[in-house]
Amino acid sequence: MEKKKKAIVIHPDDNVAVVLEEVAKGEEVKYWEKGKPCLLVARDTIAKGHKVAIQSIASLGRVVKYGFSIGIALRQIKKGELVHTHNLISSTIEGGS
Repeated sequence: MEKKKKAIVIHPDDNVAVVLEEVAKGEEVKYWEKGKPCLLVARDTIAKGHKVAIQSIASLGRVVKYGFSIGIALRQIKKGELVHTHNLISSTIEGGS
């Protein structure tokens, strides 16, 4: 039986999780959301400590981590995709809202 990779959702309002070890494209990732175990399939390789979308985020939608908006999606981000500077403009770096 193949071990599933794990991620953590920091706040119940988050739409991203943080992976706890590197995840290869196509691997399953287990996380808990609002007290329930969930699975997603990684659409990208995701480095340890980076964010993965746990739900689809609309273009120009808010990316939420720690229960706060940390940025805006530059395009639609699908569940399982890496969330990083290629598809997110950071509120914390860019001074946005």
